[in-house]
Amino acid sequence: MRHTPELSSARWRRSSYSNANGGDCVEITEDFPDVVPVRDSKNPHGPALVVPATAWDAFVTSLKG
Repeated sequence: MRHTPELSSARWRRSSYSNANGGDCVEITEDFPDVVPVRDSKNPHGPALVVPATAWDAFVTSLKG
């Protein structure tokens, strides 16, 4: 069983493709070696989706391709 990591001190970052106002983006934190938490930039105190790092890497690779 996987546990949700404690995210209160996570360092979140937005895509470099965000506009100057922050836009409607997702934010990620790379503070965890095995998972990548993802959240909505419009709701930073809301829930985060936590995906396995290997799945995140595959997702990003497919976007670049």
